[in-house]
Amino acid sequence: MPLPEPLAFDHEAHLLACARGDRHALQRLYEQEGPRLLAVARRLVRENGLAEDIVHDAFIRIWTGAARFDPARGSARGWMFSVTRHLALNFLRSRQREVQVAAQDEARFDTVLAEQATPQETNTFDGLLDSGRLQGCLGQLDAQRRDCILHAYVDGYSHGEIARKLGTPLGTVKAWIRRSLSALRECMG
Repeated sequence: MPLPEPLAFDHEAHLLACARGDRHALQRLYEQEGPRLLAVARRLVRENGLAEDIVHDAFIRIWTGAARFDPARGSARGWMFSVTRHLALNFLRSRQREVQVAAQDEARFDTVLAEQATPQETNTFDGLLDSGRLQGCLGQLDAQRRDCILHAYVDGYSHGEIARKLGTPLGTVKAWIRRSLSALRECMG
């Protein structure tokens, strides 16, 4: 006698439950599709840490956008893969743009630090934070992101060293630094 077929996972029902605020449904979706979504993201961005960040962001979007899922336009599972794929592709597109200006931004930030801080101030985080306009802009950053910037530009740590020091994935540290530089550029502008 053949074994009964296992019940198929109902992605649509779980998305509807997410739309109603059921966190357990999101957890079950993650358990069911997380590894596959990670494989898709990893295939596109080719970095494990970045792929993990993308899948994390994808599940946030799945959670917050579950009510907008329209089964008439496709399957729930396909929608989840589409969300992940679009985030990965958007990251790749933004990375290409940022690579072109990253060196220019870093040089500008170095110049701002040199203009705003005295030699004694550049030796400590507190002294750097006391340097006028830069203090206000750095103060607007989340503490971890500010620490990443200061570790990179004051202490001279590499991105890998910062990741190890903070116990954070390398891709996350790189993203924090990139986004923080952009925020500082706007603030100092």
